[in-house]
Amino acid sequence: MRKKIVAANWKMNMTQAESARFIESLLLDLGDITDVEVVIVPPFTAIAKVTEALGKAQNIKVGAQNMYWERSGAFTGEISAALLRDLFVHYVVLGHSERRILFGETDEIVNRKVRAAHEATLRPIVCVGETLEQRDRGNVEKILSIQLRGSLKDLSEKELQETVIAYEPVWAIGTGRNATPEQAQEAHTFIRHTLREIADDATAERVRIQYGGSVKPENARELMSQPDIDGALVGGASLDPRSFAEIVKAARAEVA
Repeated sequence: MRKKIVAANWKMNMTQAESARFIESLLLDLGDITDVEVVIVPPFTAIAKVTEALGKAQNIKVGAQNMYWERSGAFTGEISAALLRDLFVHYVVLGHSERRILFGETDEIVNRKVRAAHEATLRPIVCVGETLEQRDRGNVEKILSIQLRGSLKDLSEKELQETVIAYEPVWAIGTGRNATPEQAQEAHTFIRHTLREIADDATAERVRIQYGGSVKPENARELMSQPDIDGALVGGASLDPRSFAEIVKAARAEVA
């Protein structure tokens, strides 16, 4: 059985002081949770403060929002997997639609980052998803297949199993709109089918696939009750500790 994973992607928000207050509040609600994997993904400037605030709470992991594929060197403004590991980061979000659209990241770039993350024993959360125009043209499966095959190229079965996939329909990110549970499950089913083609049945069954796109406490449980939705990558609703805790509890309810 795949363990649900719920990640808070704070994007370009939260100062160090705000981050510490968030974690303090979150621990009151989720301090003893073990049946759902919880990941906090702050901006780089708050990673150390989040780790410090978590203290001995080993059940909540820390992630990063991006990384470069080189180990070190003259790459002004970038951060490497080794530097993230030095901050006790466990997960890294790669290929988010905002990185693809705003910063021109291709599947090839995402793939280089994914392979570098695995080399450093970081676990990548690899984002894929279609725009509204692509959905309206009936190209959802085509886009997902291209992104998955390109972003996950040359990974071993072990590396694939240690990768989290986040399906994020671009048209549902920060818009207040979200895919219906049926639409989300349909996409997740196709992603798992594609993973079978890339690797094998056993590997595909072990890979966790999150849904991301205007996830809120009101829709979280219905989304995560779908058989192939193994958690959520939460944006705006993750900036409030009570709201995020409710989403984690929705995942916990599905485990129970």
